[in-house]
Amino acid sequence: MRNYLLKQKTFLLAIALLFCATLVVNAQSRTVTGTVMDPVLGESVPGATILVKGTTRGVATDLDGKFSIDLQPGDQVLVVSFVGYLTQEVEVGNQSNITVNLQEDIQSLEEAVVIGYGSQDKKEITSAVVGVKPEDFNKGNISNPAQLLQGKVAGLSITRPGGNPNAGFQVRLRGLSTFGANSAPLIVLDGVIGANLDNVDPNDIQSIDVLKDGSAAAIYGARGSSGVILITTTRQGNKEGRTNVAINTFGTLNQATNLIPILSAEEFVERGGADFGSETDWRDELISDSFSYTTNATISGGFNNTNYMASVNYRDNQGIVDGTNNQRLNTRLNLSQGALDNKLRFNVNLSFSTIDSESINDAAFRYATLYNPTAPIFEEDPDNRFGGYFQRDLFDFYNPVALANQQKFVGETKTALLSYRAEYDFLPNLTLSAQYSEDRTNTLSGGFWSRQDYQVGFGSKGSAERNTFDRQQKIFETTLRFEEDITDRLNMTLLGGAAFQSTKNQGFNARVRQYLFDLGWNNLGAGSIRLGNNTNVSSFANEDQLNSLFGRANFNYNNTYFFSASVRAETYSGFGENNQTGVFPALSIGADFTQIFNMGILSQFKPRASFGITGNLPPSPTLALGVFGNGNRVDLDGDPLTQNDLYVGIVQNSNPNKDLKWETKQEMNFGIDFGLWNDKVTGSMDYYVRNISDLLFNVPVATGAPNPFDPGRFNTASSTWVNLADLRAAGFEFSVGVRNIELGPVNWTPNLNFTIYDKTTIESLSAGELGFDELRFATPGSPGQNNNPMIYNRVGETLGDFYGPRLLGLTDGGEYILSTTNPNEFEKLGNGLPKGEFGFANNFTYGAWNLSFFFRGAWGHDLYNSYRGFYENADAASNTWNSVVTDKTPQSPLVTSAPTFNSSYVEDASFVRLDNLELGYNIPTKSANVNSLRVYFAAQNLFTITNYTGIDPEVRITDSENGDGFTTSLSPGIERRNTYFQTRSFTMGVTLNFK
Repeated sequence: MRNYLLKQKTFLLAIALLFCATLVVNAQSRTVTGTVMDPVLGESVPGATILVKGTTRGVATDLDGKFSIDLQPGDQVLVVSFVGYLTQEVEVGNQSNITVNLQEDIQSLEEAVVIGYGSQDKKEITSAVVGVKPEDFNKGNISNPAQLLQGKVAGLSITRPGGNPNAGFQVRLRGLSTFGANSAPLIVLDGVIGANLDNVDPNDIQSIDVLKDGSAAAIYGARGSSGVILITTTRQGNKEGRTNVAINTFGTLNQATNLIPILSAEEFVERGGADFGSETDWRDELISDSFSYTTNATISGGFNNTNYMASVNYRDNQGIVDGTNNQRLNTRLNLSQGALDNKLRFNVNLSFSTIDSESINDAAFRYATLYNPTAPIFEEDPDNRFGGYFQRDLFDFYNPVALANQQKFVGETKTALLSYRAEYDFLPNLTLSAQYSEDRTNTLSGGFWSRQDYQVGFGSKGSAERNTFDRQQKIFETTLRFEEDITDRLNMTLLGGAAFQSTKNQGFNARVRQYLFDLGWNNLGAGSIRLGNNTNVSSFANEDQLNSLFGRANFNYNNTYFFSASVRAETYSGFGENNQTGVFPALSIGADFTQIFNMGILSQFKPRASFGITGNLPPSPTLALGVFGNGNRVDLDGDPLTQNDLYVGIVQNSNPNKDLKWETKQEMNFGIDFGLWNDKVTGSMDYYVRNISDLLFNVPVATGAPNPFDPGRFNTASSTWVNLADLRAAGFEFSVGVRNIELGPVNWTPNLNFTIYDKTTIESLSAGELGFDELRFATPGSPGQNNNPMIYNRVGETLGDFYGPRLLGLTDGGEYILSTTNPNEFEKLGNGLPKGEFGFANNFTYGAWNLSFFFRGAWGHDLYNSYRGFYENADAASNTWNSVVTDKTPQSPLVTSAPTFNSSYVEDASFVRLDNLELGYNIPTKSANVNSLRVYFAAQNLFTITNYTGIDPEVRITDSENGDGFTTSLSPGIERRNTYFQTRSFTMGVTLNFK
């Protein structure tokens, strides 16, 4: 019995101990759930592996990237991994639900870089080529694809002074490559050469690759001198057999910033200005905060051999002035289909966009700054001549509020880009492709000046105009690609192709005046006067053809030595009959020394060298011809009562030039791609030298003299287009990025790039006996400064130099003491081109949070501050207008001389700007229908550090008021008075990805 009781007690004790142990274990064991995300794409990662560190216990994420794992006592760290991403260890702590953001493993992926007519692994690139992915794009209210790259690529300058939502961006790659048109890089959109950027919304872009040097761009021949930007749009969803729906919507508040200080009404009267008895803040009356909004919707997916992406993008960008806005609707369909075991592949890309814009006369910004602050907005006028607005008969004196309301300008642009491509693999290593594309642009614009508009409409009794412009470009290209491993170590890829391009342009313009009522541009027939001032009737049409043959050979020996050579021959109908064909060769070499030597911390060290020749198409296809235009009306009998003998005469615009040929750029590039610590740090550096020859210029000639370009004939016009100028430029580019610097739980990825320019030098401005020693451009303007140009372009000197008198001081009475008043004795005062530019991007991630901000700047460039140059002085004539008062404005004594251009108005405009900032959060979601949900706040143009006292220190690479459009690049560095005010923007948005 005693033994039985002992056994019973022992059994009960064991049960009790087991029960207690179970309670303890259950108290310490727990279940942790979570989601594995790609923070860049904002999408979950299905199939990722989650292991308890030090064990084989683990789970995989489901289709939504979610997981649930049981932890035992002592389990503190989870190891998360997936192909193509860096393995990450996560401390669980007391968390019951965690979000894991995986970072892309750049080294494990063969990063493909898009080049002309194909792509290459990044390791094989031997030219200066830079690829930019969505994670590196600029953030915020981005309405133009060019904004995505601003400051991101060394040597690529993208500028837009002021905040006009209708203004385009000026894009230059490695500085100036031509005097006139076609100075921006060539755009290739999904393989379509010369595509219009309006055809793509920034939300639809998958990658952007920039071909910077001559060898990379030479495959595009006559269009590659200004560089090439290759844009690839999103093709498909990233999950096979699954449809992805993404919606991104955001709103933006825009505010005017950096307004130039001016005198108050009281100070203005004390200085001697006329007192009209009011106190008006004209800038406050003209501008106000505006709200813009954007919605992007995308549906994409893939099944079997079919992939698709369809998107709708709507943007409504409002300016800071009523009557200034830009509304865009862009739709896109990308469809690809494989057949015959995917040997035959079809791609269809369709894009349609509509852009509606409304603008005011930008002079309103000038008058809002300088108009008399004692003047009222409205006044009593029994005759109602000016619509109730206050106006006075003074020179260059217009009520800015009236100007903004009584002049209107609208535009409607419709674009369509259709691209069809087919590829067939005759052999696994032999592929034939053909692509046909059409790019159409139709623009309809209108202008209106009310009968009561004091500046123009009052004297014309109302005026209106309507303009149209239509452009159609058709391209057919075919290529044959062959790839072969010649030996176990040597790989060869050959490409050959042909292309045929035709372009048609046509336009029409009509302007009338003297309306009975303000009927505007929709009823031009109501304007009774159609000849004379403020009237016009004109139309034009032209057509050109470009035919091409091209080839390229790439060799890769043992993933160590790389060689590439290409050539393109092109014939263009717009050149002289003796020089219609050009040949553009290129070659490049490189070697990865880390495959040859043990280089310690260096995981990549690839020196490379390249040489390429590229060309540039002329701004018009008719320059080589002896083109005739319309002259004056001629009454043959001199009797105004008879009309049947009234004709419009003809005039010859220029003499023919049978030798007119391509502008040519020869470029040498020496570079190094490097990586350290297993590519934890990666970067590149490049030094380039470019010589640009045979630039086109319209040269005055003696009428009646022999035409050297058309032997046996004489000049019948006063000018001839010739290949005239030679330029030289050089520069050094550097970029570096560090991947995932761990700052405790925070990951930091910084990227820095900068460019140092050896500014463009003018080597020649002559061809034979024709030419110039110098070219002078850009007078300050009216009032009183119309005669002396500010920019002198001299042979042997830097392009875009400011020349003028140097201000030595002021007399006791406030008059200028100038070094000279003789224009031939003026001295160099500065230069409008920058010595360097930089961009510094930072991205931080912490759990589900991410923070990015980007600094951009330029140094070594000067700007002419036109506001100070006209409205700083206190002379009697200047008291008509208000005065600007900056840190550089003399106060004791005040300047009493009439405004005259001199060295004091040429300011150093170097700057550093916090261009954009974004803070985002990925909200955890358990919804069966929502894959990811992200909210974000972004800001643009938060602050600028500069000593420049004008509106915007941004680099000005052209002058909008200089001439005919063919020479705008010869007068950089001028901030005109009509510059749209700067804006600062704040954005709130949400991104939803549905299953």
